[in-house]
Amino acid sequence: MLTSRKKKRFLSSLVSFSLLLATVGCSTPAPSATQPTGDSKSPQTKTEIFVSAAASMTDVLQDVKKEYETKHPEITLTYNFGGSGKLAKQIEQGAPSDLFISASSKDMKALKDKSLIIEDSQTELVTNEMVLIAPKESTISIDSFEKITPETGKQFAIGEPSSVPVGRYTEEALTKLGLWEKMKPNMVYAKDVRQVLTYVESGNAELGVVYKSDALTSDKIKILATAKQDWHSPIVYPASLVKATQHQKEAQEFLTFLTTDFSKAAFEKYGFHPVK
Repeated sequence: MLTSRKKKRFLSSLVSFSLLLATVGCSTPAPSATQPTGDSKSPQTKTEIFVSAAASMTDVLQDVKKEYETKHPEITLTYNFGGSGKLAKQIEQGAPSDLFISASSKDMKALKDKSLIIEDSQTELVTNEMVLIAPKESTISIDSFEKITPETGKQFAIGEPSSVPVGRYTEEALTKLGLWEKMKPNMVYAKDVRQVLTYVESGNAELGVVYKSDALTSDKIKILATAKQDWHSPIVYPASLVKATQHQKEAQEFLTFLTTDFSKAAFEKYGFHPVK
């Protein structure tokens, strides 16, 4: 039989051992519902491609995005639309961008001269035309840029020439026709071609100059005239990978997709023309 002293020592040891088991048991967490099991697979991480694109590309690139992301579920396309000059400046300042699509060669060249694009990737996607527009219910009936007067266009919307290619082309055309200085007091400047379109749609401008592709997206305006190509620099859309891209392979694959039959048909649908 155990003596009283041995019995106390035995009970003390038993209690200590029980406490030890309890501590060990508490330190091992029970599997939670959110913890992956050995057979589960982690969801695939998507690669996000940032595309800086001329505002006139807004509608067509949304169509392209749907098609491309359906075929490439591992890719997410994030667009930043705006005036090409402004976009080029953003890229220069370090804004995230994998691919730049400009509405003018001038803004692409500005980045090229600063070694901010991958030159070997550059390609010309499409061309465009420039048109004179008025609100759909407007009574203005001129049929030529040559007939623009301060009286017919008291509020004349154009893109800001320093940062918006369509504004630069407008300045070239009106200068060629001897109308630039005459119309200057009536001009309402817009941050991109889509804002020009909005000004005319809303009636805040009696006349405006936009790309044909933009005019075709709206049922609130009418096209009065088309500018002759020899009045302005060629309206070409160059595209190039940005040198700072962290996803060169994926960005190049998307750029290549923009030259496929699907994309060519989409561009044509929205009023763009193939490069000759």
